[in-house]
Amino acid sequence: MTRSPHQHHLPATGGRMTVTDDGREVADPALEALYADFASNGLIPLWTEIGNLMPASPAPEARPHVWHWSDLYPLAARAGDLVPVGRGGERRAIAVANPGLAGRPYATPTLWAAIQYLGPRETAPEHRHSQGAFRFVVEGEGVWTVVDGDPVAMRRGDLLLTPGWAFHGHQNVTDRPMAWLDGLDIPLNYQLDAGFFEFGSEKLTDLGTPERSRGERLWGHPGLRPLSGLDARVASPLPAYRWEHTDAALAAQLELEKEGHPGVAGPGHAAVRFSNPTTGADALPTLRTEMHRVAAGAATAVRRTVGSSVWQVFSGSGTARLGEETIKVAQGDLIAVPSWVPFGLRAEDELTAFAFSDAPVYEALYLARTHFEETAS
Repeated sequence: MTRSPHQHHLPATGGRMTVTDDGREVADPALEALYADFASNGLIPLWTEIGNLMPASPAPEARPHVWHWSDLYPLAARAGDLVPVGRGGERRAIAVANPGLAGRPYATPTLWAAIQYLGPRETAPEHRHSQGAFRFVVEGEGVWTVVDGDPVAMRRGDLLLTPGWAFHGHQNVTDRPMAWLDGLDIPLNYQLDAGFFEFGSEKLTDLGTPERSRGERLWGHPGLRPLSGLDARVASPLPAYRWEHTDAALAAQLELEKEGHPGVAGPGHAAVRFSNPTTGADALPTLRTEMHRVAAGAATAVRRTVGSSVWQVFSGSGTARLGEETIKVAQGDLIAVPSWVPFGLRAEDELTAFAFSDAPVYEALYLARTHFEETAS
């Protein structure tokens, strides 16, 4: 871990030596006794720890890492053959484990990401938890997630929300398996000692398979807000953000750029954020969700951000700049970006990627900071 410059005046012994008049370092019995008494009383002096507690810049334990879909999906399918879904284990979800986090099932210190796999005609029973969650579908269809009794279809490119403490279960009504990305703030809840969990119904409370959920029928009309819902909601009441709308928004930004009009996040870089229609803020209070599209041959700006993110390539291919490394990425690949690590995407053919982060938490605490290292060329 990087040490702060403020610690450089301390001797390597952690302050347990004194310097004689002729410049020699010698052990000081009184200081040794002081440190022993600190330890026996559960005390640690700041002057021996300041480099760890107050580094000159973030020094995350998490490492930049890429998990390739070509590895993830076959393993999820094998789990589908061998591991049942039911009460107890609850979900056939395989979490990615950041190699810098000592085997914990976390993508970053605040974000949890997993591939969930549901086999043909399987049902995952209902439960609820304080952790906020979403589902993002990189391929497939045929599953309905039931959120507080409202069945919501899951299809390719869709973002489905499960706000904290909402009962939810899933059913696959087809003869084909389906896998998707689960994102939650499990590590954040764990660190804050804020986690609660409760079992729900063994069977789904609504076995319907409507084209549009009740939440979409009420809230899914662009720019129109029902007068029955003028109160501000902590999480978005819209349960699904459909790919057709996301795709159209990204395409329009790049079209406007070609026509010489503003709208893109950067040259050749279109981006949208999923928002709560009652407040205009993030769709979930602790998780920011976005979709990015990079035109063929273009690149995003490389930036460092306080807080971490996870990206999943939805379509196309290219490279990800992760710290000092450049890694090839393709459809389905998951990318963990720890705090203050340089990150950017470059597209070979047109590349579209979903991203989620802990940005709302850092912004609420006034800890957010972003530095652009270079401009995309």
